[in-house]
Amino acid sequence: MRWGRPGVASASSTTCPPNGGLAVPGSPVSYLERRRVIEGLGIAADRWATVVHPAAHVSPLATIGRNVLIMAGVVVTSDAVIGDHVCVLPNTVIHHGVRIGAWSLIGGNVTIAGGTEIGANCYIGGGVCLRNGITIGDRALVGMGSTVLSSVEAGLRVAGSLARPLR
Repeated sequence: MRWGRPGVASASSTTCPPNGGLAVPGSPVSYLERRRVIEGLGIAADRWATVVHPAAHVSPLATIGRNVLIMAGVVVTSDAVIGDHVCVLPNTVIHHGVRIGAWSLIGGNVTIAGGTEIGANCYIGGGVCLRNGITIGDRALVGMGSTVLSSVEAGLRVAGSLARPLR
């Protein structure tokens, strides 16, 4: 276990205060409940762990929040910011200048192109491709395998290639 600055993790590191923890619940069905569930645990902000798998690659210029899990094969490039309470599943690529809001879940094999902003409490399904410079609004869901070429409004659920609102 390696200690780092609060809020910043580097490749192959774990930032975990004494008696710290990691909580990463959620699915496409329950993602909107993540905040309530995690806050309901009553754990102080300074006790949350940040875990980066040794086979992940995180730029030293990226910023990673607390209670974040970055799994094997993930690549996080320069100036990306990952907020608190985020889970990034294996083999996802987060390009330069991406911003991921707190409480969000990012599936495996996702590509998030540069300058994209993902709001708070979002669900990005496995295999999704997000074009550069778009915004995914708070509480939005992007279904697995979707290709997203334009911004998604807050609370909207989209899927498909090209992604369209779900009924």
